[in-house]
Amino acid sequence: MKQHVKVLGWTYVILGLLGIALAVVLGLILIGIGVLTGDQTANNILLIIAIIVGGISALLSVPDVIAGVGLLGLKRWARVLAIILGILNLPGFPVGTLLGAYSLYVMLDDETSALF
Repeated sequence: MKQHVKVLGWTYVILGLLGIALAVVLGLILIGIGVLTGDQTANNILLIIAIIVGGISALLSVPDVIAGVGLLGLKRWARVLAIILGILNLPGFPVGTLLGAYSLYVMLDDETSALF
């Protein structure tokens, strides 16, 4: 099970970093579109949307990175966080469902519990 915990930890880190990168790219695209329009009102509106959408996306990705780093270090709190994130990921079909089910499978195992 130790290998599963490492795989799950790296999966959370990678998906979290991808989510943060996606937030930055989305923000830059929206800001770029606003600049290209040449309209100050459109630029301001797209800037606000970029900050809100990009910020929310980045904030939702940070716990994944934190959980992944904690799992790699076999921290007790990371197991609890991974269980919570696993439950929250279940409705996100198909990737979230797979990640959530795998998280629960690994984190709720007795052997894994002994590791932490």
